[in-house]
Amino acid sequence: MGRENQTWMSEFILLGLSSFWDTQLSLFVLFLVMYLVTMLGNFLILLLIRLDSRLHTPMYFFLSALSFVDICYTNSTVPQMLVHFLSARKSIPFHSCVLQLFISLAMGSSEFFLLGAMAYDRYVAVCHPLHYTVIMHGGLCLGLAAGCLGAGFMNSVMQTIIIFRLPLCRHVINHFACEMLAVLRLTCVDISFNKVMVAISGFLVIMLPCFLVLFSYGQIVAAILHIRSAQGRCKAFETCASHLTVVSMCFGTAIFTYLRPTAGSSAEQEKMVALFYAVVTPMLNPLIYSLRNKEVMSALRRLLGKFSEKR
Repeated sequence: MGRENQTWMSEFILLGLSSFWDTQLSLFVLFLVMYLVTMLGNFLILLLIRLDSRLHTPMYFFLSALSFVDICYTNSTVPQMLVHFLSARKSIPFHSCVLQLFISLAMGSSEFFLLGAMAYDRYVAVCHPLHYTVIMHGGLCLGLAAGCLGAGFMNSVMQTIIIFRLPLCRHVINHFACEMLAVLRLTCVDISFNKVMVAISGFLVIMLPCFLVLFSYGQIVAAILHIRSAQGRCKAFETCASHLTVVSMCFGTAIFTYLRPTAGSSAEQEKMVALFYAVVTPMLNPLIYSLRNKEVMSALRRLLGKFSEKR
């Protein structure tokens, strides 16, 4: 019976963020602006790193990978959400729902691993500055980035297969996208095993990189405290400030969403946190890395200067 239900269900209905037309119009304008800022900011980061040879370093290689992941993650959910704000019927085909869940899980998981790799890069830069270029060579950076993406996709494949093999008795999703916890609520069987898998996945994908970040920054703080000059301490901290800000946002929202007790959570709270993670964080990442980073701002000024000279 469960398998028949799953095969018969050709589409899902998404409840979205609001059922009031005026509110949906306002949300459409707001999130359209945020979406355009996200795309512009992340593509600009990719362009600057690609064109400016001064940014061809391990730190900016990982930053470009993070921007790529943010672009893919945002495009997996936001364009559909914008269309649904202007639609009376907010439906999504079954296979599109599966693909959306797969891509968002893969990109979200990859981002956590990338943040862990970036923390390791900052640890080597601050604690072993003389051996930085030897340790963080191109092969290692490429391998770390590929490993982060591979681990993210493996986690997504496993979770997506497990979720959509369950019999689904309902087709109305109380969310703005096909999100993992929201889809699990559609099942008509006991999902204790799936909750265990979500907890295990959350530990591996969120907490292991988080522990790596904490260890790296623990070593970084210890190294900074041993620097005698105030100017040297300030410079060392500036190299990590942007990454630490992004880490706090990403890990904080993810832990709140996926690792707290399910009894204390609600669908509306999960929607708001998922919205922050899917829309706000990818928009803020390039702003944080550009506004707080003198090298990125200098690269932007050089690029604008080249365009003005051509005119």
